[in-house]
Amino acid sequence: MLWLPTLLLPAIQPATAAAVLSVTQVAPGIYVHLGPHEIPDAHNHGAIANVGFIVGERCVAVIDTGGNPGQGRALYHAIKHTTDKPICYVINTHVHPDHIYGNSAFKAEGVKFVGHHKLGRAMAARGPFYLAKAKELLGIDLTAGDIIPPDITVEKELDIDLGGRILKLTAHQPAHTDNDLSVYDPLTDTLWLADLLFLEHLPVIDGSLKGWLAEIEQLERHAYKIVIPGHGPIVTDWPQSLQPEKRYLQSLLNDIRALIKSGGFLEQALESIGYGEKSAWKLFDDFHRKNVSTAFAELEWEG
Repeated sequence: MLWLPTLLLPAIQPATAAAVLSVTQVAPGIYVHLGPHEIPDAHNHGAIANVGFIVGERCVAVIDTGGNPGQGRALYHAIKHTTDKPICYVINTHVHPDHIYGNSAFKAEGVKFVGHHKLGRAMAARGPFYLAKAKELLGIDLTAGDIIPPDITVEKELDIDLGGRILKLTAHQPAHTDNDLSVYDPLTDTLWLADLLFLEHLPVIDGSLKGWLAEIEQLERHAYKIVIPGHGPIVTDWPQSLQPEKRYLQSLLNDIRALIKSGGFLEQALESIGYGEKSAWKLFDDFHRKNVSTAFAELEWEG
């Protein structure tokens, strides 16, 4: 049964008080804010992802910072309402805006930013576009100072010590993106999988379909008490909860390969593949055709 004991901080925004992001303690010392299943836009200002923090005896690790600087500040205040331990690490699980645009709220002496070894490169490549489109697409003012690359990079695996709590970070092969990072807490047997796991929200391919399925094959071999997705509710039935994502991605792989083998083209794939999954996912119409296009490009020349 999911451990949900004590804390639900209301989001408050009176003129005299700082906004405090709502968080729930899902395991001892692990706090999560669940984002809504929405397209990032000027109404939600990109605040759509699951974000949160883990508290050790010595200090706190933030895991993703939100979809805009204001959400980052609200998360910062949630931490300060929860513990007097200082923040020592900010872990960005990948480059997407809904996970990194709150970074500037945590820029301070003694705080180290941590990410996949390809994250800095991805931030540099996408940064100019992100900055140019933030106001138009999200209704927020963003500067280069809001996109903060990692001070510490993870090539394969890295342990970070929060005092009495060692987090195990894993840099994954290209999957959701080419810079996915997961965080495992042995103390509570909790895996913070971020966008390697989508529940309810259609999975989004921005890396490698084949790579993602390979990562899933490895991940489902292990048992975890709690898994935290990048989008969707907290998981306590792993690996059963992983199966809808696996089924969707595997069906794309099988059907696109078959179409290519028969001499089919991308246009046919976009109109015919994967629509049996539509009723199973939120935001299907927003992301499915992009997934098909990305997967087709990957599979077209695999030999």
